[in-house]
Amino acid sequence: MTTVTPLDNLREEAHIMTTLLDLLKQEQQMLVSAEIEGLDVVTSKKTALITQMTLLSAQRHRALGKAGFPAEEAGMEAWITASGDASIAQAWAALLETTREAKELNRVNGMLINKQINNTQGALAALRPTAGGQTYSATGMSNPIPRSRGFLAG
Repeated sequence: MTTVTPLDNLREEAHIMTTLLDLLKQEQQMLVSAEIEGLDVVTSKKTALITQMTLLSAQRHRALGKAGFPAEEAGMEAWITASGDASIAQAWAALLETTREAKELNRVNGMLINKQINNTQGALAALRPTAGGQTYSATGMSNPIPRSRGFLAG
């Protein structure tokens, strides 16, 4: 039986996080240029990558616990310190930096999405007739909007 170490999935985690970061950049470009048609595909890819990251992180936490360290990111720091391996420390630091970049990009993308929603809601509100407003007939003549008299049952 082979022993799983916290290092085993670190390269794969870094690769997935870099892929996620690239995908978030693509999403941002789509949001800025209002290319909403492709966002569904990007969202499903993001979900798959996040699922993979969650599984790999859980495996790393289990390995940390089996090695006698806290099963969390702080445990990873302690494990790296105990290993004394500078290359592992560098790989971990790079993963954490990529993760920070991805979180910030995701936050900005969320703001862009909210802006798009607000713009769409504003455009829809402008198209709705206001109380006492007017509509136009097929010939282009304005017609006042009839007031609703409600429904009477008899």
